[in-house]
Amino acid sequence: MDMSKVFKLLFALFAAVLLLPSCNKGPGEGGTGTVQGKVMLVHHPDDNFNLTSDTMAAAKTDVFIVYGDENYFGDDVETGADGGYQFEYLLPGDYTVYAYSILPSGEKMAVSETVTLSRGAVAKVPTLYIHDGKAYGTSIVKGRVYASYWHNGTYRGEGWACEHRVYIRRLGEDIPFDDTRVGPDGYFAFQKLLQGEYEVYTVSDDINTEIPGFVFQSISVDEAGQIYELAEQFEVVINI
Repeated sequence: MDMSKVFKLLFALFAAVLLLPSCNKGPGEGGTGTVQGKVMLVHHPDDNFNLTSDTMAAAKTDVFIVYGDENYFGDDVETGADGGYQFEYLLPGDYTVYAYSILPSGEKMAVSETVTLSRGAVAKVPTLYIHDGKAYGTSIVKGRVYASYWHNGTYRGEGWACEHRVYIRRLGEDIPFDDTRVGPDGYFAFQKLLQGEYEVYTVSDDINTEIPGFVFQSISVDEAGQIYELAEQFEVVINI
């Protein structure tokens, strides 16, 4: 065979091999691109009656990346101390990055963003905000208790019922799922409440018999992240 024809054939085969990867490969590893971003943690501390939150870097958080339209993640990394992460050596294409946010129920919910990566470029992912599952998405019910104090049928004064115990239960249930004590200014609050119907109650004594009984108020929590106040303050009798 003519050597020139052999060289032409080999060159054609070599060129075809070079072209195959660029035609068939989609998003995934094997390129020179980078996908990077940051994860921030929205922390809801306890005893926070105005629903403010602290946002901080989500260090040591797992971040996952999905290549194109695949149904499973292709790789995962852990964020650094500043909440930053990056996936390297990627081919051009679309990538979805996600991390898990924890709901008040303890369930996980994926928080994701999708970016398009060009050849050899760096694609910046919008910041992922995750929650720690405490007061996120929940509301507060607050109220006040005012007491008149009696002893052996004799009136001894009145004022805010400091340290008086208050209970909360779901409407229709018999057992309270939480209780708290009244503060010096008469206020109390129940936090981390999901949407639903609740009954708040406390103890009030009978002036004559001194037998304790309960006084109730119902309240509906319709939205997340709100502060609800009982329609009326509790007015109780306390025998001392």
